[in-house]
Amino acid sequence: MNIYSSLESLGIANPRGSGWLAVVFTFLLALVLSWNLIPRIRKFALRVGWADQPNARRLNKEPLPNAGGLAIYAGVIAAVTLASLLRPIELEDVLAQVLTVLLGGSILVLVGFIDDQFGLPASFRLLVQILTALLLVANDIGFDLTLTSNIHIDSTLSTLLTVLWVVGITNAINLMDGMDGLAGGVSFITAMSLLAVSAQSFNRAAATLVLAALGGSALGFLRHNFHPSKIIMGDAGAYFFGIEIAATSILGELQITTVLSILPPVAFLLLPVLDTTQVFVRRLAAGKNPLSTPGKDHLHHRLLAWGLSQRRAALILWGITLACNWLGMTIRKMSAEVIIATTISIIVLLAFTVWRKMRSA
Repeated sequence: MNIYSSLESLGIANPRGSGWLAVVFTFLLALVLSWNLIPRIRKFALRVGWADQPNARRLNKEPLPNAGGLAIYAGVIAAVTLASLLRPIELEDVLAQVLTVLLGGSILVLVGFIDDQFGLPASFRLLVQILTALLLVANDIGFDLTLTSNIHIDSTLSTLLTVLWVVGITNAINLMDGMDGLAGGVSFITAMSLLAVSAQSFNRAAATLVLAALGGSALGFLRHNFHPSKIIMGDAGAYFFGIEIAATSILGELQITTVLSILPPVAFLLLPVLDTTQVFVRRLAAGKNPLSTPGKDHLHHRLLAWGLSQRRAALILWGITLACNWLGMTIRKMSAEVIIATTISIIVLLAFTVWRKMRSA
């Protein structure tokens, strides 16, 4: 078996082309950029006062720089832009959709950053998230639900479901960002799993590059965010990861145009979905506003209450996320070789990053 056959067996759509090299380059560039940008952004944030104060939701005991999302965003945009220039992508519908996804992410980064530093009403943030989700729908990014080949579900229902999905996942990732390493790890695992799915399609070059950049930036951020954290991503980073992953999970061929199209995205993001759902139900049952009420009622808070350290709690929730993504890849009918290779790659990369973090602590 030669190298091309090996790459083909791992699901690479065109192993004889240069596309897979562009994906690797994009991942590494985003990784290096975020890895090296964050210390500089942290130093600047401390100087100008960009920091999260201890509160009812977060676990930090002292002010913690909250501008990590800027490095994540910069790493993704720079890596995708440079990779596209080195290997031009034809301006097709797929690329237009991906540009829309990045535009939506840029809007939420701006809103999240302003909220991090100055505070914005929850109603305003929700309105912007809804409008951003509608921007995606306007560019044919969303669920396209059908019962049979001849029976389509009303487009209004599909639009409502798409908006609920994008807004829900965006906030779910943000709500999970209450413990060192958790949101970044969940985002990295999910992005890499979706990347494995996307890489199997010939016309998914643009989306694949975005997922590679997301994975690289998330890993570079984890180098500084695993406990004890030196910086957090803030709303800017959490919103960016949330909308990019939510949108990419239902973009183009990552979506199955039947009622069952709901299942793969939910499986990939099952942990944030379940965590946010149980928090909303508990807060509503207590007569509280689930969006504006802070509290330590998430799954990671429960693990910590049982006596686990932040590191162990993060590793456990990473493991659950990996299992959920294994389920998502299985539902997508990916081969065992691809699933195993993806899982091993994720574990090795996370282990290396955690080792580097602990070595420097």
